[in-house]
Amino acid sequence: MELRAHYYSVPFTLVHEAVDVRFTATTVEIFHRGDRVAVHRRSHVRGGHTTIAAHMPKAHQAHAEWTPSRILDWAQTMGPETHALADEILRDRPHPEQGYRSCLGLYRLGRRYGKTRLEAACARARAVGARSYRHVDAVLKHGLDRTPVQTPLLVTPTISPEHVRGPEYYQPREEVSHAD
Repeated sequence: MELRAHYYSVPFTLVHEAVDVRFTATTVEIFHRGDRVAVHRRSHVRGGHTTIAAHMPKAHQAHAEWTPSRILDWAQTMGPETHALADEILRDRPHPEQGYRSCLGLYRLGRRYGKTRLEAACARARAVGARSYRHVDAVLKHGLDRTPVQTPLLVTPTISPEHVRGPEYYQPREEVSHAD
């Protein structure tokens, strides 16, 4: 619910429902069909959000308990590759919260496949520049974490002199005029 460019939460079951608002200098009360469904401390921060965790669905409440530092602390317990990947996921997003789902997906994969396999899959993902839960999940599903990561060989092409055009090739040519 928006009041003067600040957003206040309502129970998720009321999203898109019409509500009534009563506010003072310090309090915002929200009513649905005459019943008070939320009370918030008033905020004047434009574009800000005031949220009560109980208003979120259960799945979102679980995300609310996580912070970037808590995610990174967990990832460190799995190993340096998992920690590095989680850090990269959080840093690659405009807002760290946007990386929570991927990182919590890594957490679930760790519980399912174990520390050793997750660490190997994260190493493989990082080797190819992947920054997502989906990539790590695919690596684990296909057992690619059990195969060595093949790093591409850097091959310097040899150039034979007869195939190199010299500077004279690139010099501007004189224009020839055709007179009738």
